[in-house]
Parts: sequence; C-alpha cells; structure tokens
Amino acid sequence: MSAWWRDAVIYQVYPRSFADGNGDGIGDLAGVRAHLDHLVDLGVDAIWFSPWYPSPQADAGYDVADYRDIEPIFGTLAEAESLIRAAHSVGLKIIIDIVPNHVSAAHPWFQAALASPDAPERELFWFRPGPERPTDWEGEFGGPAWTRTPDGAWYLHLFDKAQPDLNWNHPRVREEHLDILRFWLDRGVDGFRVDSAALLVKDPALPPVVDGRPHPFHDLDDVHEIYRSWRRLIDSYGGDRTLIGEVWLPDPERFARYLRPDEMHSAFNLEFLCSPWDAGRLREVIDETIRVHEPLGAVATWVLSNHDVTRPVTRYGRAETGFSFAAKREGIPTDLRLGTVRARAAALLSLALPGAAYVYQGEELGLEEVEDIPPALRQDPMWHRSGHRDPGRDGCRVPLPWSGEEPPFGFGTGTPWLPQPRAWKDRTVAVQRADPASMLSLYRAALRLRRTVPAVALTWLDSVPGVLAFRRGAFACVANLSTAPVPFDGDVLLASGPLEDGLLPPDTTVWLAL
Repeated sequence: MSAWWRDAVIYQVYPRSFADGNGDGIGDLAGVRAHLDHLVDLGVDAIWFSPWYPSPQADAGYDVADYRDIEPIFGTLAEAESLIRAAHSVGLKIIIDIVPNHVSAAHPWFQAALASPDAPERELFWFRPGPERPTDWEGEFGGPAWTRTPDGAWYLHLFDKAQPDLNWNHPRVREEHLDILRFWLDRGVDGFRVDSAALLVKDPALPPVVDGRPHPFHDLDDVHEIYRSWRRLIDSYGGDRTLIGEVWLPDPERFARYLRPDEMHSAFNLEFLCSPWDAGRLREVIDETIRVHEPLGAVATWVLSNHDVTRPVTRYGRAETGFSFAAKREGIPTDLRLGTVRARAAALLSLALPGAAYVYQGEELGLEEVEDIPPALRQDPMWHRSGHRDPGRDGCRVPLPWSGEEPPFGFGTGTPWLPQPRAWKDRTVAVQRADPASMLSLYRAALRLRRTVPAVALTWLDSVPGVLAFRRGAFACVANLSTAPVPFDGDVLLASGPLEDGLLPPDTTVWLAL
C-alpha cells in the first residue's frame, strides 16, 4: 500500500471560483485543467473538488440531483474523466466530495416521493404526517428542520429545505451510495471527502434534543457500519484510495471512532482550524490530535481554512482570532497587515506538523475575506435563512485573481459570479510568481522543503511562553506567538518573515536544520 495520503498536501478546488474556461463568469473544469501547472508548481499532491454534480445550486452544489454526472455549468462527464487522466499524468491525485446526508429536492427520488403520499420513495426520506411539526429540531443553517408538503406531510432537512435528508436505515439508500462510489472509483478517483459525515443516521423515534441524552441525529453509533462498508469497497479497489471525513465533533474520543482501522483513513482537524492565534491553545490542540490519532495508526490532518470559514488573513487580523459559526460577522475591525503576517507564520507551523495538510484555493495567495459583496449578489443560504444576520460564506468563495491590473484578473473573459476587490491586482498569481517575498513564493518553498522533513514523530523543545518549538529528526520548527523577539538555534531553511539580528520576531515562524 502506497499510503500517499498519510503526508500529502491536498489542495481544495471550489470549482465555480477557481478559473473560468468558457467566459460565462463561473469557474469550470476547463479552467481547472488550464491551470494544472499552477498546482504542480505549487507542489501539492492532490486536488479535492467541492461538489461538481448536477444541482439546482440551492447550496452551492451540496444539493445533489444526480451523483453520476457533472453540473453543466462546470462541464461534462467526459471532461471530468479527461481531467482525472490529465491530473494523473502530472502526478496529482483526485479526491471528490460525496454528499450522503441529503439530496436535492430535484433528485428523482424526492420528486417521486412528492408525487404521491403512497409512493415507496417516501421511505427513502423522513416523511411524517400530522398538523404540527414532528419535532422542534433546528437545522444546521438555523430555522426549523421540517417543511410541509402540499399534501400535508412533513419532511426532514437538516440543511436547506431544498436538501431533504435521506433515511439511512433503508437498504436501498445504502446500496445506492455504494454504487455511486463504484461509479467514480471506476473512473479513477483516488478518494472521497465525506460531507457532514456524523449526521447520516437519525433516531427513528425522533426524540427532542436534550442536553445529557444521546443526540438524535449527531454521531449515532450506527453510522460507523456505513463507513465500514464503504472502506471494504474502497480497499477492494487497491490500497491507494482514501476516505476522508468531515466530522464536526467536540469530543475527541468520539471523533477518533471514525478513524478506526476499518473506517476512515483520516478526518478534518477542524479544532485546529478554529483555534485562536494563541500558543497555549494551539499546543493543546496539537497534543490532543496526536494523542487521539497515534493509537489508531491514523493520519492527522492540519487545516487552516476551507470554503465554509473566514479566511486566515482576515481571521488572524482581528482581536478574536479563532473561528466559530456563531460569532461569524462582518464589519469587525481587522488589521490585514497583521493578519497576513500571522497567516504566513501559521502556514509554516501547520505544514511542519506530521500528517497531511490542506490548502484552500487562494490561501496560497494570501487572499482576505471579501466583506463588501452587495446584498443582491450574495448566494449563500446561510445569509438568507439567518435574516441577513449571518453574512454567509460567499466572502471566502470569491473567484481567484490570476493576472492583470483589473477584474476579472484572468479568471475568465466574463463578469465573475462574485465581484473581486480591485486591490487584488497586487495579489494575482502572475505578480506573486515574480516576487520571492510573496505568499505564493513562501508556499512554494515550504511545500518543496516539506518533502525533505523526516517522517518521524514530533518532539517538543524547551521554549519560553508564547513560543511553539518542536523537532522532527534533524528538522525543527519554531513559531513565535509572543509579543517579543526570541532567540533560536539552527541553520535557517525558511522563515515566514524577516529575521532580526539572529532573533525570531513576534508572529513569525522559522524552519531550521539542527
């Protein structure tokens, strides 16, 4: 087994915002293929695609109408197959999103279920009769988790009402998803990222959510047999395919159960992503991550951002540097210069840790969260369902700047689906490639050097408060999160910012050869 995923750097492509190949203002597979050289030069090992399936786009493609085809705005199935081959030819693996908790309201199963109260397809979802909502459950986007149909029944949706939840107690649902996995494995996909992995199974008694009792739809024990069946299928295709879970759980022991040897290969380290820029808290998360993963032989993952969260440059420039959906707001005072300095230091810290790392598109360019998107252009259902209190996630999904002095900055020839800040003329790929001090140059140098770091465990080094220092063999990483410069020992391999007379300044990380 090659187990390439154990120390891989995986780059997340959000298809509608990466690059536009046909001039309609929306990114597509042709745009990705045209820029594979950027990903090769960057030095990543794999591309993870956010959902690319046919969808009404009620939730940016996480409302899937057909799991065996490609959304027409992105291209065709033939183009996807060609892109997989092209990526493989330049040494890049392909990971795709699988969205198993729910389907689109446009999915044929749900359309059949709506057509008649007696339709057998109703058993594939959570339909309940009655004049009142079956429970007081709230959805993950806020608001009621039940919507009434014209015939008076109610159906469950933990997300948007256009995303009805599947009934995973039904064998037809389980068989269908195994077949979907086969479909893409047969086309050469190297792995799957499982969306909302802990939510699939619901308590059929539909009890209320009560503190101190088992949650009725978060992390039920029966979910693990689903992933064991998936793992058996994936292993039958060869040991180099991988299964990655999006598992939002506060309990590390419950989290670890998804990483048992016959389940997921890895799961997103969302606790690390959400952590504030604080040495003590980050060390706690790193130690806890390693403690949970080591007994299982599982690979840890390190993530700074994705398509759902405030970009690091903005997050780290605020007084509250951690992330939570509850506190996600716009208009908070932000020092983007400080945020950029810290984002550079965080990049080297995360890339030095043992395990796999993820880079969300635009992270390598140091892009900030775009907070002045006109209300009429916002598309995220979190914005609409919250009554415009939650700004949603569009701000981290703005199309990438590739080249030029004016929008659309080489993204395509049409008007981008979300507006790009004019200030991004200084952060295009073309500008940063030519600047050895740019964020892009830092990432390229770090990913090149990362391949030489010994594949051994982390050992903490003595350090003063506010400083994280560890070694892996003859390699060391020192991150200064304190307010004063600190000394360090070793030959400098790479630093996130200028060093001062042999001292490591605040908010700076250095890689050393010992």
